[in-house]
Amino acid sequence: MAGRVNQKLRTRTAIVRAAAELSRTGREVTMPEVAKAALVSEATAYRYFPDLASLLGEAITGQLPTPEEALAPVADSADPVERVAAATEFLLRHVQARQGVVRAMIAATVVRPAESAARPGLRFGLIDHALEPAAASGGGDASADLAQLKRDLAVVVSAEAYFSLTDLHGMDPESAIASLVSTATALTRARLAG
Repeated sequence: MAGRVNQKLRTRTAIVRAAAELSRTGREVTMPEVAKAALVSEATAYRYFPDLASLLGEAITGQLPTPEEALAPVADSADPVERVAAATEFLLRHVQARQGVVRAMIAATVVRPAESAARPGLRFGLIDHALEPAAASGGGDASADLAQLKRDLAVVVSAEAYFSLTDLHGMDPESAIASLVSTATALTRARLAG
């Protein structure tokens, strides 16, 4: 009995490891590709994970940095515009490097909105951390402005915005990132100036 349990654990571990490795390549991530990399059948992979999103959720656990780690280069800055620029660039470079897994997670949650919690909310932590100095110095109306800025930035500091520019508008990745950093910093500057 213990041998069978150990074999199941090894199979599950191999599937998760294969998905984690594929997620770091930037290539398309599908259940057939994961199964092939894990040296199991697709049916076996589905026996362990009901869908790609649940597998990827487990596979990428621990791969994402904390907002503090991601924004370490601007940790000493209190300038919200500089901090938002760094957060935006970090997120979009992450999306660019891991776009296969990002696209798979977006696709899974678009068709099953109830499972949107499976998607990591990296952007929200980055935005909150980038705006911490502004939050600490504000109050009253500034708090409402900051809440609105966070919502505005969530639209721009996103994989969806990046893919809209690259896939639909035909921009090269560097131009798309530059455009979104520019938009995010303009929003931040305008909202905090008012």
